[in-house]
Amino acid sequence: MAERAPHVHPTLDDPVVTGLSEVVGGPMGERARPHRWWTPLRVLLLLTAFTFALGLVQKAPCSLAEGKDQNWVYSHMCYTDLRPLYVPRGMAEAAWPYSGDPQTRSRYEVMEYPVGIAYWAWGTAWVTHWLNGSPDLEERYRAPVAQLYDDPEVDDEQTIFLLVNALGFGALALVATWLLSRTHRVRPWDAAAFALSPTLLLTGLINWDLIAVALVAGALWAWSRDRVVLTGVMVGLGTAAKLYPLFLLGGLLIICLRQRRWRDLLVTIAAAAGSWVLANAPAYLTGREQWEVFWTFNAERTADLGSVWMLVDQAADVGFSAHTINLWSWILFGVWCAVVFVLGMTAGRKVRPEQAVPRLAQLGYLVVVGFLLVNKVYSPQYVLWLLPLAVLARPRWRDQLVWQASEVLYFCTIWWYLGGYLAPAGGGDAGFYWVGITVRVLGELYLAAVIARDMYRPDRDPVREAELVGAGSRVDGQPVMTTRSNAVAV
Repeated sequence: MAERAPHVHPTLDDPVVTGLSEVVGGPMGERARPHRWWTPLRVLLLLTAFTFALGLVQKAPCSLAEGKDQNWVYSHMCYTDLRPLYVPRGMAEAAWPYSGDPQTRSRYEVMEYPVGIAYWAWGTAWVTHWLNGSPDLEERYRAPVAQLYDDPEVDDEQTIFLLVNALGFGALALVATWLLSRTHRVRPWDAAAFALSPTLLLTGLINWDLIAVALVAGALWAWSRDRVVLTGVMVGLGTAAKLYPLFLLGGLLIICLRQRRWRDLLVTIAAAAGSWVLANAPAYLTGREQWEVFWTFNAERTADLGSVWMLVDQAADVGFSAHTINLWSWILFGVWCAVVFVLGMTAGRKVRPEQAVPRLAQLGYLVVVGFLLVNKVYSPQYVLWLLPLAVLARPRWRDQLVWQASEVLYFCTIWWYLGGYLAPAGGGDAGFYWVGITVRVLGELYLAAVIARDMYRPDRDPVREAELVGAGSRVDGQPVMTTRSNAVAV
């Protein structure tokens, strides 16, 4: 048996990477030794920085070009919410998002995002003003809002605001990569699918979703280290930025039921609830009415971009009401969660059941993808919700490429659709946009099916095949199953 070594090398573990390695001399040799400084983590961080830098270049046309109409933005696929929201949400005046000041509320709409995003946007607006020489906000407060749109100083601030947020998002992406690379001790290279993700490149700067993504990565890492309180805190803070991290508790419920870890489950839930309450307290106490906008805004939305509801609504001319979609979305999501619960409770019991409990990333992906499939809106950047879960749930490049290719196709079609480039010459609905939605759904279901198979066949799960590096090593808080020795290299 070969000598055990610190980590699984991708050229010896993944068929796609093995094939690609032939270009540079083939897979890692038994006697090969790595460079002392270029550790897997440093390489992964560099790859993440490179990917994010390309994302900045991809979004640059929408920040640097002047005098272009909205269709030009769609044709270049460089749209981001950050610039358009700077003035209408009061960030040009650094207004507290939950202010009840009558004049502020008459001038600006309330931020329709959870508190974590609202706090971040408010903080980066202050940084933007400081970098722009601390302009006189009282003068802006007295000026009509329409005048701010034509103010060259405010226009410069929009670009600065975008860059400040981009630096913050880049830092969040690096933190997420660090956490993902350390979640499975012997498989740091699994995070490469996150670091080199085309979806990270294309959607990382559209909105503030990377805040929640980094916190989800933190929850996965904390759980792998048996830090249940920290896991709950990460889930709670993530839920304060986006709703979906809450669904990780469903995966934890299954794992704790299978392993009879009742105390860990209760502590995690309590930590999640406590951190969420503390995060929401400043907003709730300073502006309850403004705090409630996020919840009412989402309840009143009808079928929106990217959703299966929109596809059916347009194709069949149904005309779904918001109430109908709200009701059936939660019913269908409840059914989906019940199916995932059954899968999680029954998977792997016939194959070394003490070591075949589904992993948190696997269960998390299945629950979150179900929510996205039945949700009434699927913005392009929502793919980031799945990214950290997917790369750990199924760390195989073939499956990652299949799934992410479907997401990239959808990314293209939504901008073509909004720009009117998919409209038939004779009029009518843009059927090719429906194709984009369908392909994306099929890609997500494909990955879900492969993950479900791995849950029932742990021997097909790459993480379960990892070599046991040291006594007591654990994956997602569970003992690592040792089945292959030829996949581990220095």
